[in-house]
Amino acid sequence: MTALAPQFEKTDDHVIHFDRIVKHFGGAQALAGASVTIRPGTVHGLVGQNGAGKSTLIKLLAGLHRPDEGRIEIEGRAFDHLTPHLAESLGIQFIHQDRLLVPTFTVGEALFLGREARIAGTPLLDRRRMQRRAREILANYFGVNLPNNVLIGELSTAERQIVQITRALLNQPKVLVFDEPTAALIRREADILFRLIRRLRDEGVTIIYISHYLGEIEELCDHVTVLRNGLDVASVPIAETSAAAITRLMVEREIAEMFPKRRIELGEEILKVESLTAPNRFADISFTLRRGEILGITGLLGSGAKDLVRALFGLEKAVSGRIKVAGKPAQPLSPAQAVGKQIALVPEDRRGHGVALDLSLAENVTLSSLSRYTRLGLLDRKRERRDTDDLVKRLQIKAQGRDTLVRTLSGGNQQKVAIAKWLSRHSEIYLLDEPTVGVDIGSKVEIYTLIGELAARGAGIIVLSSDLPELIGITDRILVLFRGRVTREFISSETTTDEVLAESTGASEGLRHVG
Repeated sequence: MTALAPQFEKTDDHVIHFDRIVKHFGGAQALAGASVTIRPGTVHGLVGQNGAGKSTLIKLLAGLHRPDEGRIEIEGRAFDHLTPHLAESLGIQFIHQDRLLVPTFTVGEALFLGREARIAGTPLLDRRRMQRRAREILANYFGVNLPNNVLIGELSTAERQIVQITRALLNQPKVLVFDEPTAALIRREADILFRLIRRLRDEGVTIIYISHYLGEIEELCDHVTVLRNGLDVASVPIAETSAAAITRLMVEREIAEMFPKRRIELGEEILKVESLTAPNRFADISFTLRRGEILGITGLLGSGAKDLVRALFGLEKAVSGRIKVAGKPAQPLSPAQAVGKQIALVPEDRRGHGVALDLSLAENVTLSSLSRYTRLGLLDRKRERRDTDDLVKRLQIKAQGRDTLVRTLSGGNQQKVAIAKWLSRHSEIYLLDEPTVGVDIGSKVEIYTLIGELAARGAGIIVLSSDLPELIGITDRILVLFRGRVTREFISSETTTDEVLAESTGASEGLRHVG
């Protein structure tokens, strides 16, 4: 098989070396002398909490920022700073988490934007050659055929990622940087990506892989560097470490400390669901939720679990069954009616639906409870500021101030803002949809603690999560949905991830039949 790109020549056994990099943004120090060495033809994991310095390092490599001190060595050449054009000319390509593609472009336009092939000796585009090259890579590396005239906005998340990777491969890269590439992918799609990354490594491409999912780092990477507070605190071969050891390095605590222990006496029933049914989504769902209880819900994609949570907030319509809140009927239910009954939804897509990115922290916090801060149509900004400051302190939201745009906050802090919005309204039932997806381990622990505190104050909490250790660690009970129905209820302290996974996939049903 012909390699995709020529390998870097080994120079002191590294292709990229960040040498004692220091970077400040205003008064905040993002990097405090970090040094990272990337070896040729390897998959190198880069991990750390939000704010540890991962993104800053990558932006320096991309030429988006300039280091205050230190230098970057690439294939033996030292640079005090790079530019985007220089990074690309050196063979470095980036696969961004946010899929930076124009939704109104066709696949063909997106693939060749800024690098269009032209008919020799003319200014005319060689569309046939471009389509042929794109078709070869799509078939060879992904086994798919994306029509050239389909709009980017019409593609699935996985298909948009394929376009982004194909665009990078067209340039025959020497280094590919993946930034949280599986955050929006289901497991099957992630497995396809992992096979591609291994193949590229075998063909001589060097991979830098950034992920909050330490299981992926263990499974995929050859080497891992851990960043903490702007410094590299460890850089070791994967074979010589473990996810638990990496966790300790990232957050300076044992993995057993991740799930705060709760001793809460459950109160009266706050939510009752009876025989709730939405055709082709879920059927005959019944359960109760008590004050102080954390109820977990899980299931594979298409199991109906997410539809059920959406229905509890009025985003999906159930055709039969009953919902009672604090003993009173709560149907028909719309989002506005759900909010009126003190039900809060923190959605999985916090950037798209959970927070308003271009509003300030204070504006987001009070967004769902403006009536509490207005009188005769005038906003009581003094009270708004006071309450925002209280919630920022209580939730340990890391921001320069209440006027900071939420867009500039880390994922974990954006999630805390999404929760603070409902705390400001004094909600009593919280529906948390994948509350820690794409969040670093340190912020996860803070969110788990916050969930426990909400329960201790008497709220009822439903957590929908595909992270089974998380679900078992923070909940009291777990409902498993399979093909639209609740197939089993687990007591969290008395079960294992293997049991829950078997029930989620339907494997336990097969085992019962065999028995």
